[in-house]
Amino acid sequence: MSCRKSKGKPNGKKPAPEEKKLYLEPEYTKSRITDFEFKELVMLPREIDLNEWLASNTTTFFHHINLQYSTISEFCTGESCQTMAVCNTQYYWYDERGKKIKCTAPQYVDFVMSSVQKLVTDEDVFPTKYGKEFPNSFESLVKKICKYLFHVLAHIYSSHFKETLALELHGHLNTLYTHFILFIREFNLVDPKETTIMDDLTEVLCSSSGGSSNGSGNGSSNSAGAQNHVKER
Repeated sequence: MSCRKSKGKPNGKKPAPEEKKLYLEPEYTKSRITDFEFKELVMLPREIDLNEWLASNTTTFFHHINLQYSTISEFCTGESCQTMAVCNTQYYWYDERGKKIKCTAPQYVDFVMSSVQKLVTDEDVFPTKYGKEFPNSFESLVKKICKYLFHVLAHIYSSHFKETLALELHGHLNTLYTHFILFIREFNLVDPKETTIMDDLTEVLCSSSGGSSNGSGNGSSNSAGAQNHVKER
């Protein structure tokens, strides 16, 4: 599985005005299902092997993000989400042969979840038996998984936060997002440039959860400027 960036060509049209981001409203960002210090929760315990810790957490995040998406999946259709978009960035899927696939958001998420499910249940990649070694490519695979899971979380916020609110699951979503972001930061699993698109939310949620801003203050201003035209990834 692969996801590549390509700059969108300017079409001479004025950028569409950016919609107000409902998920940034203080009354909603304050909602959590726990006030636990996630910064402490994501740290590697001294007696645990790093790869074991990455494997356990990555698998857990996969299941929770898949479950979170399933709550709004009936609203994420080929008609409502004709592209896999987050704010003004559009993501494309690249298959195993490197072929670029323009797909709807539900198709993209299905590609993500199917690919990740295949990896986390592969004993040669995520070994569960005693004495079985992790492959040399394990960390790079974890990074790839986390990047795609971030895309799914970001899409839920940017396109389906109203439905999440209606289901009263925004507290769960905020808690999951905060935990996930602090985890990928702790182990440098996702390039900060990849997550810049949600820096405004990250700064609000993580600043009160024991996480450092990690330069997201600067990233927010860059993100705002970068979103004046549609980008492709």
